[in-house]
Amino acid sequence: MTSQERTEKLALPGVLTAAEAAATTAGILALQREDGAIPWFRGHHLDPWDHVEAAMALDSAGEHERAAAAYEWLARHQNPDGSWYAAYADGDAERPTDPGKETNFCAYVAVGVLHHYLATGDETFRQRMWPAVFAAVEFVLGLQQEGGEIGWRREADGTPVPDALLTGCSSIYQALRCALALAELARNPQPDWELAAGRLGHAIRHHPERFLDKSAYSMDWYYPVLGGALRGQEARERLAARWDEFVVPGLGVRCVLPRPWVTGGESAELALALWAVGQAPRAVEVLRWIGHLRADNGLYWTGYVTADEAFWPVELTSWTAGSVLLAVAALTGDGPTRAVFGGDSLPRGLETDCCG
Repeated sequence: MTSQERTEKLALPGVLTAAEAAATTAGILALQREDGAIPWFRGHHLDPWDHVEAAMALDSAGEHERAAAAYEWLARHQNPDGSWYAAYADGDAERPTDPGKETNFCAYVAVGVLHHYLATGDETFRQRMWPAVFAAVEFVLGLQQEGGEIGWRREADGTPVPDALLTGCSSIYQALRCALALAELARNPQPDWELAAGRLGHAIRHHPERFLDKSAYSMDWYYPVLGGALRGQEARERLAARWDEFVVPGLGVRCVLPRPWVTGGESAELALALWAVGQAPRAVEVLRWIGHLRADNGLYWTGYVTADEAFWPVELTSWTAGSVLLAVAALTGDGPTRAVFGGDSLPRGLETDCCG
């Protein structure tokens, strides 16, 4: 099967043709190292979260062998405490450039592993990756605070940073639910994880004061929806409330206020969040807008400064391309992508209410 045949399912009118989806996939593959690592771009760093996002995009495009190689890179280079470093030079595991360990980076492996398993049904892969997922989740939950939120980082010297980020914790919430699904498949129930997920979800929904104030960033606006902590009318109202602040019609989504800078990754993730709450037409519209970020090689510029009418930074990133493919995959009916981002079939954990 040719690459274009594999990406026929990713054809979305006005956003991507099958040939364009194949070119974007080829762009990500060209950035992947032989050992499976996927840096932002060659010569830049790899971080574990964006590495997983790019691997998930490869699975959505039918490149299952290369996606598996990306996850196996994680399994081979996991630290003894279950973590990964926050950044590696060009994806070289021997050259960490940030020896801190960020919780949302480490948790995200659970989302990717479940996504790959659902895409392939590969039981051997699932069993091989389960110890890595287990250890990563245990590392992350070691930084959960009394209020349910999870500290965002452990420094290189082992010092825990208790401050919590709403975006990161929303991503961790999604990851915990995927980890619980993998625990069920492994017939290895994890009641502590169920309680942790319930406490974290409650904090995200009801206790903004437990998180650092990053409300100028668009990710803090839509990530509680994207991560699945908010759904239904509450989620739709959250997205509507700040739409005019963050969305630049025809161009995309601002990364941070008040800067005149729209970014492809945030725009594609917002599209995923919109799809998850039943607003697919609006999601498609947002994806159409960011067509102006597409380069001739199928990759996407990270962002565009509207005031200067210029791409900035001048870089074509694997994770921006990956986020576009994942949003398109959800909108065109890809089952594994819909499962991990829709969340209807994922365990919710033990719901708690510290406010009762």
